[in-house]
Formats: sequence, C-alpha cells, structure tokens
Amino acid sequence: MHAAVPVLEVSNLCHRARNGDVLIDDISFAVPRGGILAIAGPNGAGKSTLLRLISGLGELAPGQVRLNGRDLSTLRPRDRAKDIAFVGQLESPDGRLRLEDYVALGRLPLRGELPEQDHRDAVADALRATQMERFRDAPMGRLSGGERQRAHIARAIAQNPKLLFLDEPTNHLDPDAKGKILSLIVGLGITVVLIVHELALIPQFASQVAVLEQTRLRAFGPAPEVLTPDLIRDVFGVDLIRVQHPSEPRTLSVVDIPISRNASHLN
Repeated sequence: MHAAVPVLEVSNLCHRARNGDVLIDDISFAVPRGGILAIAGPNGAGKSTLLRLISGLGELAPGQVRLNGRDLSTLRPRDRAKDIAFVGQLESPDGRLRLEDYVALGRLPLRGELPEQDHRDAVADALRATQMERFRDAPMGRLSGGERQRAHIARAIAQNPKLLFLDEPTNHLDPDAKGKILSLIVGLGITVVLIVHELALIPQFASQVAVLEQTRLRAFGPAPEVLTPDLIRDVFGVDLIRVQHPSEPRTLSVVDIPISRNASHLN
C-alpha cells in the first residue's frame, strides 16, 4: 500500500534578497492532508518569507514546492487560486463593503465554472462556519478586530481551498478572540499552515510545528515533541514551563517572559 501523498511538500527551498542576503536557507518538510502546521521563530527568522514562498505569492526560488504532488511553479495562477487561500496580516478591504459581498470575493477564481447558486451556497456555508451569519449585511468597517479576522477566514474558505495559509491570524487580538480564532481554524477540517507567536498555545491546536532560526529550519515535527524547554530557551531565550491544569486532566504550557526593571540591559 502506497503512502498518501502529502498536501504540501517543501524540498531544499532557498531564497536570497536582491542584495544577496540569505532569507531562507535549505528548508524541507511535508504536511499531510488535514494537518495544521504552525511556523514559529524569533523576529527576522524568515517566517513570513517562507509562508509567501510556499503559498506561491513570492518570487520563484531554488528548491521545490509541491501541492498534492504537483510542482507549484507549473500551476497556472487560476488553478493555484482554486487550491490555495491566503490571509495576510494587512488585509484592509473597503470599510463600506458588506460582509457578504466581501466573503463572495473568495469565489472569484471559480466564477464562470459553476452555477450562481453554488457560489451563494458557498458564501452562506463560509459565514455559517465562521459564525458570522448575523453580520451578513454589516459594513466591514463596523466589525471588531476579531470579527474582521473571522471575515478574512470566511472569504478564504468560501474559496473551498485545499490549503489555507494564515500570516499571524491572532495578531492584535485579545486572549478570548485568539482562542476563538484558533478553535475556528482547528474545526475547518482542511490543511492549514500558519505563523503564530504564542508558543504556549501551539501544542493545543497544531499537529506539527516548524521552528525557524536565522533563516534555517531548526526543528520540525509533532508540536509536543519539538517544543521542548531546552529548544525554547535556546531559540527564543525564554523558559517553557509545563504544569498540570488545576481542574482538567491536561497539561498547560506556560512561557515565562522575564521583565527587568533595570533599563541598562537595553544598552
């Protein structure tokens, strides 16, 4: 019996800036169907560059990215748009745009190929999946930060992608909104690759984690195995502490971030 082809395969991927600086250095990994891969790393490690390269939004680079066994560089833009959805950090739709109309933009790659009712059903399903139905007629400018992030994800999943990329989807959200967004992502049932900074949350939702350090892949694998206290201390300079939840049969991960009252350490 043949092993299933990973949805995403990255092999020996490299990338340099125009001035020759190395931005991504020989990175390889694979993500199975339905997997959730969290990309983590210090600032400047290459996370956003990697996400854009493997989603097909960046420049062509040495190495190979395969989607369902097909070389991503050989796919036509329209075909790539059908299979891949991307939600960036700086999504800023016109605030006057109705939510339903904004979510319908995710159907553009499929226009002309399916009946209009199919498009309407897909938009309705996306609003339902993100629990945004009651805001259907609301202008985008009136939504809260967490609601807008749900709207961005709704637009992406209306596209019915095989692979969803998210660049820091919990950025600038309060703790409750972060938990709801990550719960939403887990419940989508599709393959997801996302950048996330909340190290303590990663084992709760991600099936795999890729830790980048200075443009290279420092570690890759199941989140609980990769995110060890030693690795966290070495790569991020903070301590990871695991404690028993006081009322539930599970372990909590706590990142201890020391705060100094002595400003001299900044000099």
